[in-house]
Amino acid sequence: MRFLPLLLALAAFAEDLQVAGLQRPVEILRDKWGIPHIYAQSQSDLFFAQGYVTARDRLFQIDLWRRIGTGKLAEVAGPQAIARDRIARLVRFRGDWNAEWQAYSPDAKEIATAFTNGINAYIESLNGTRPLEFRLAGYDPGKWVPEDTVARIAGLLMIRNPAREVQRAQDVLAMGLEAVQKYMPPDPFVQIKIPNGLDLAGIHTGLMRDYNAAIGGVQFTDQIGSNNWVVSGERSVTGKPLLANDPHRPIMMPSLRKSVHLVGPGWNAIGSGEPALPGIALGHNEDVAFGFTIVGIDQGDVYVEKLNPSNPDEYEYKGQWRKIETVDEEIGVRGSRTPHRVKLRYTLHGPVIAEDLGRHRVYALKWVGSEPGSAGYMGALALARARNWDEFRKAAAGYKIPSENLVYADRTGNIGWIASGWSPIRKNWTGLLPVPGHTGEYEWGGYLSLDQHPQKFNPPEGAIWTANHKILPAGYSHQLGYEWASPFRAGRVEEMLLEKRKFSVEDFQRMQQDVTSHPARYFVNSIVKPWLASPGAKLASEAELAMAQRVAAWDARLEAGSTEAIVFEYWTAKLPQFVFGPKVGAKTDLIYLLRHLRHQPDPKAMSGALRASMEDLTRQFGADPVKWKWGNVHTVTFRHPLTFARQFHRGPHARPGDGNTVNSTSGGFPRQQNGASYRQIIDVSDWDKSVMTNVPGESGNPESPFYDNLIEEWLTGGYHPMLYSRRAVEAATVERIRLNPR
Repeated sequence: MRFLPLLLALAAFAEDLQVAGLQRPVEILRDKWGIPHIYAQSQSDLFFAQGYVTARDRLFQIDLWRRIGTGKLAEVAGPQAIARDRIARLVRFRGDWNAEWQAYSPDAKEIATAFTNGINAYIESLNGTRPLEFRLAGYDPGKWVPEDTVARIAGLLMIRNPAREVQRAQDVLAMGLEAVQKYMPPDPFVQIKIPNGLDLAGIHTGLMRDYNAAIGGVQFTDQIGSNNWVVSGERSVTGKPLLANDPHRPIMMPSLRKSVHLVGPGWNAIGSGEPALPGIALGHNEDVAFGFTIVGIDQGDVYVEKLNPSNPDEYEYKGQWRKIETVDEEIGVRGSRTPHRVKLRYTLHGPVIAEDLGRHRVYALKWVGSEPGSAGYMGALALARARNWDEFRKAAAGYKIPSENLVYADRTGNIGWIASGWSPIRKNWTGLLPVPGHTGEYEWGGYLSLDQHPQKFNPPEGAIWTANHKILPAGYSHQLGYEWASPFRAGRVEEMLLEKRKFSVEDFQRMQQDVTSHPARYFVNSIVKPWLASPGAKLASEAELAMAQRVAAWDARLEAGSTEAIVFEYWTAKLPQFVFGPKVGAKTDLIYLLRHLRHQPDPKAMSGALRASMEDLTRQFGADPVKWKWGNVHTVTFRHPLTFARQFHRGPHARPGDGNTVNSTSGGFPRQQNGASYRQIIDVSDWDKSVMTNVPGESGNPESPFYDNLIEEWLTGGYHPMLYSRRAVEAATVERIRLNPR
C-alpha cells in the first residue's frame, strides 16, 4: 500500500479531544482503508460524532453542498450562482416543520440536530484557521442548522421528468408529433397527446436554464444509473443471501459517497450515504442488508400558467384570477456590496421556475418534493433500522424521493424488492408533456399506495435484479412512468445469474466488473455479419473490409485495450445520422437504431459510418489500427471543484466498458463521467466477509493519506473488506480518535 509507513505510524497514535456538545466519550476507529467506525453510548453522541468526523474528512465538500442546497452559493461563487440559488430557495420546504421531521422518523430532528452540532463543533475547533481548500477559495466554512440536511436540491437532481417534458414539447414543435412518437416512443407505448388548452409555441429548453443550473455540478472558474441484485441462500455457496449494489453517479473528487460504521443504542449499521446527511443510504445493520437503483417514477410536472395580461401578478384558474404568492429574499453575492434581490413566486401548483411575460405565461413545477418528508435520501434513517421485511416495507412506504428499486436480504434467509418512491396518480394524462394550469383539468389525484407498487418477496427463481430498466410486471395497470434506461445492463445481469446455480462474493465481484456489451453483441451478430454476407456490402478499401471482418469476429467485450471496442463505439455513434439524417439521428437512441437496422438493413449507411469512423481514428491516432485503443479516449479524471487547483485532480485513467455494460462507465462521449464510485457486496452469512470500495478515497482533504488511496484498487477491479465486528475493526485500525465532553 502506498501509504503503509504512515498508516503504521498512525496505528500507534491516539487523539484525545475535548469537544463541547457531547454527553459521554465517543471512540472513532479508522481502518486502514479510511472508514471511520464510531462507537457511542447514546444516539445523540453517535450522530454528533458522525457530523464531527465527516467535517474533519470532507468539510469543503459538505460546505459547498450546504450552499448549493440552501441557495447560498453566490456568497462564495459570485454572480454566476444567482440563478441556481434562486431555484434552491424556490424549492425549499415551506410547510409544517413538525410534519416534515416526523415523516422521516420520530427522532429525525434529534438526529439532524446532533449531526449538524458535530459539524459545527469541528468548525469551532479550527479557531478560525482555514483548511487548505478554503484558503485557496478565499472564504470560511459556514455554520449549519438542522434544516440544512433536508434541503430539496438533492432530490430535485433525481427528478428528471420536468426537463424531459419541456424537451419533448420542443421536439414535437421541431419534428412533429408523429416523428416523436415513432423515434422516441414512450415505454410502455401510449399515444402522445397534446393536452387540451396547451399551446406548445414558446415552450423551449431555455425555460429550464435556471432549473438545469440548479441541479448541475459546481466548479470554480444523463446517463446515470445503477445495478443491484440479490440471490437467496439456495443460490449462494454460503447458504445465506448475497446482495450486490453499485450505484452509478458522477465521478468526482472527493467521492459522492461517504462510508461510515455507526454503533450505538439502536444502531449498528455500516455502509455509505451522501456526506452532508446523517446515517447511511445503503449497507446493512445486524439483521438486514439493502441497496438501491433509481426506478424513474415520474414525480414532477410542468404547469403552464396563464397570466392576466393586465396584471402579471395574477394567474387564471378555472375562470378566476388568483394572486401569485410572492416571497422577497436577498441573495448575498461575492464581490458585491449589496445583496441581489429576488422574488420567489408560487402558484397553487408550485414554485415558478420560469417566466415568459411576452406570452403572458409562467411555468410552475409540481413535484413530490413539496411534500413533508421528501428530502432526498433522508428516508433511509428508517430503512437503516429495519429488522425484518415488514419493518422494511413500512419504512419504504415513507421513502418519497428519489424513487428507488430497494433490494433486501436478511439473516433469516429472505430476499425482496420494492419499487419505492411516491408515485402521483394522473387520471387523465400521461405526464409526457407540460400541461395547462388554468383549466383545472390536469390535477394529481393523490399517490399510489405501496401495495400498488411493483415488488417481490422470496421469488421462486431465488434472484432479483434491477438496473434502471423497465420493471413493470406483465399486466401492470398503474402508471409509474414511461422513461427507463436501456435494458442492456439488466439483460446482462440476468444472463450472468443464469450461468450458474450458486454464487460467491468473488462471483459477484466479477459480475460488477463485467464489460461484455449486449448491444455490441447484437450489432455484431444481427447487423454486421448479415451485412458482410449481403450482396450490398460495398466497402471502399481493403482496410475497411478488414476492420469490418475484425469487428464481426469480436467477442463484444469493451476492454480498454481493444481496437474493436473503439471502432464499435465510433461506428455506432455515427450511424444514426447516416441512417436517419442529422435532425432525427441526434435524437435516436442506440436501442432504436439497432432494432431499425435489424429489420431494415442499410448497407450504404453501414459503410459510410464505418468509413467516417476510421477517418476520425486515423486523424487521432495514425493509420495503424494497433494504436486504436478504447482506453486512449475512454478515460476518467477525478476533478476537484477547485478547477484551478490542478494538484487536487487525479487522472486521466484509461477505462473499459461504457454506459451499457454492467461495469458502467458512461458520460459525455467518449470520456467516463459517471459510474460506480461506490460498490458493495454483502455476505449475510458473515458480515465481515462483505466487501466494498469507494473511489477515490474516504477523505476529501488533499493532505490526507485517504484522499486517493482507493483509486488503484478501483481501476484494477479490486475491493477491500467491509469490516463489521469490533474484533475485525480493531485488527485493521490505523487511527484512533477519542472525543470527550468538554
